[in-house]
Amino acid sequence: MNVTEFLETHFRHFNARELRDAARSYGEFVNQGGKMMVTLAGAMSTGELGLSLAEMIRQDKVHAITCTAANLEEDLFNLVAHDEYQTIQDWRALSVDDEVRLRDAGFNRVTDTCIPETVMRHLEHRLTKLWVQQAASDETWMPAEFMFALLDDPTFAEHFQVPRENSWVAAAKDAGIPIYTPGIEDSTLGNIYAARVHDGTVPNHTAFATGTEQMGRLIKWYEATSTDAPIGMFQIGGGIAGDFPICVVPLLKQDLEKDVRLWGYFCQISDAVTSYGGYSGAVPNEKITWYKLDPESPKFMIQSDASICAPLVFAHVLGW
Repeated sequence: MNVTEFLETHFRHFNARELRDAARSYGEFVNQGGKMMVTLAGAMSTGELGLSLAEMIRQDKVHAITCTAANLEEDLFNLVAHDEYQTIQDWRALSVDDEVRLRDAGFNRVTDTCIPETVMRHLEHRLTKLWVQQAASDETWMPAEFMFALLDDPTFAEHFQVPRENSWVAAAKDAGIPIYTPGIEDSTLGNIYAARVHDGTVPNHTAFATGTEQMGRLIKWYEATSTDAPIGMFQIGGGIAGDFPICVVPLLKQDLEKDVRLWGYFCQISDAVTSYGGYSGAVPNEKITWYKLDPESPKFMIQSDASICAPLVFAHVLGW
């Protein structure tokens, strides 16, 4: 069996059935002309989701991305420093002293994966020149545009330690699809940017498009795209990566009083439980009251580990 056949044969009930049905519906949605926004929270790039997500982009199954800044930067971290990462097999058994030793050796741990600080300084060195340039201009750049500039630099490509096709950021660049990155300050490079402004290396905070400016660009994309096709959302995790883009529809309908399509498909993979006031674990139907989801739109909630489930869904959509 390939992966798709395995899911169709064995994923029949509970979260397994929800995953299979979500994947089926995703495939039907895009194959019938729908467009899909994929959102990335957590540390999916460090989990190397690019191995499947990049192919989804290349196969025209993803048409926009909203991600945390950590996912944006960590995709390129992995691209140029993959072989220098350290994997911890028994990470649950680490003591405080073990953590101190990792820290002092220059590693930053994400569950079982330790990212070397050297790669952060590598990108800082290259990006600081771009930050200074953009901060002195009248034009702001989207966070992803800085990464695109790095990918265009042949001296950067000399450092690739995995194939370029493993990078979902590179795939998005090649396909010309937009990447929205709200909350850039909540990331390693966002922190470094603030530090360089603070010490005077970068003259001001205007190099990056602000969150509201990015929302303005999302408004234009959603209006233009939804004129000809319904748009769905495949949400990995919760938080700002999901809440930022889904809010564009109530903004258009209620704040701009425009007649636009609601989101035409919704699926979220999350291990968050439904709780009072929590967003990440909120059931999809709650979004109906906010003018985010059409009552008739397919809705799925896969309550499981996204590092396991997202590649399976993508494999099904791709027919792997």
